[in-house]
Amino acid sequence: MPVAVTDPWVARDAAVVWHGFTQMAAYPDNAPIVVERAEGRELIDVHGNRYFDAISSLWVTTLGHGVPELDAAVIDQLGRVAHATLLGNGSRATVEFAEALAAVVPVVDPHVLFASDGAVAVEQALKVAFQYWVNRGEPGHTQFLALGDAYHGDTVGALSLGDGGFGTALFDPLRFPVVRTPGYAAVDWAAKMVGCIEAHVDSLAAVVIEPLVQGASGILVAEPSDLALVGEACRSLGVLLICDEVATGFGRTGRLFASEWAGPEFRPDILCLGKGITGGYLPLSATVASGAVFKAFDGPDLGESTFYHGHSYGGNALGCAVALRHLQLIGEWDVLANVSAVAERLSSRLADSVTGRPGVGAVRQRGLMAGIELHPPEGASRWGRRVCAGAVARGVLLRPLGDVVVVMPPLTTTADEIDRVVDVLAESIDAVWSEDHP
Repeated sequence: MPVAVTDPWVARDAAVVWHGFTQMAAYPDNAPIVVERAEGRELIDVHGNRYFDAISSLWVTTLGHGVPELDAAVIDQLGRVAHATLLGNGSRATVEFAEALAAVVPVVDPHVLFASDGAVAVEQALKVAFQYWVNRGEPGHTQFLALGDAYHGDTVGALSLGDGGFGTALFDPLRFPVVRTPGYAAVDWAAKMVGCIEAHVDSLAAVVIEPLVQGASGILVAEPSDLALVGEACRSLGVLLICDEVATGFGRTGRLFASEWAGPEFRPDILCLGKGITGGYLPLSATVASGAVFKAFDGPDLGESTFYHGHSYGGNALGCAVALRHLQLIGEWDVLANVSAVAERLSSRLADSVTGRPGVGAVRQRGLMAGIELHPPEGASRWGRRVCAGAVARGVLLRPLGDVVVVMPPLTTTADEIDRVVDVLAESIDAVWSEDHP
């Protein structure tokens, strides 16, 4: 069970650590857990309590914690070199991972630009798309088209693409304007986006979407056929397509990349990857550009066509070594087959035990990405937080997005573990419902 707010570890934490997306004045009162170690798909706190990691440690853990093969990859690379800069030089571990990644991404003639997190992968994509047109002698392409309900990260460019929420209105003076059409909650979102592409074709630098699932907006889902329509419009009109697969990449939806669901002709010009790229072991992200985009940056040494952008830890050797082994294990273990099977189990159990339950408004799911939208009674508050707190008290770690509870377990989760998560979720919803209906 969670410890009391007098827990000395929570006090030590709150005294020195500033947690993202967290009101620190309320942090100690929300009974946070302080993790010490992990085994398999469970986290273990400083008091020995165990919690099934049903959020994959914020959507990054894929194969579980303490995977011997991934541990060995890190240890082996430590015996070689932990990091060497990629600015003007190469790194064996980075080259080997980039080769393996290039062989599987849905991008034509891919070239990989590394960074450390998903938001920066998106920032890189924006700069690449903007300079692409300048290098081609067409500087009028300065606008980006994004979706309603979009979320692409917390850096200023990524915030600009996003459709608000999460307290971001404060930063509106820093955000640049974008062209925006309705997100996946609208039935005709694709038609409206295609119409907007046609109307703004001469000024667009790129179209930016989260293929198949808008994650942070509450797991809003799209049909693959609609993605294909947008892809065809971009391809036929010569508009760059940026796919943000920071959340959906590396198997979450049942295919290695969500873009694959839209068919073989759906090929982003720029692909943004992060989160699960190292299996949750080390910070790493990637912006993958097509050969056609990459070639636009060719020119004389130190010339204006150069992409003057890079990060100190971009392409970190430790991160790339574990990312390579992780990518290999996805194939060796047939992880995608497990995702498909367990996702069916999750869908069935949610339909039987959660959909239609008092306090539940809607259930949305693609693969092992599910969002349970709560419908609290009038006057009730903090339902998402309260339901997730109840789940944590029952040994399952969940985290809400407002009043949407996200279930996103590791890709190696078993059917029994799915049952455990859904049972705990249902119990926690009932408990909160009972509190507001004495």
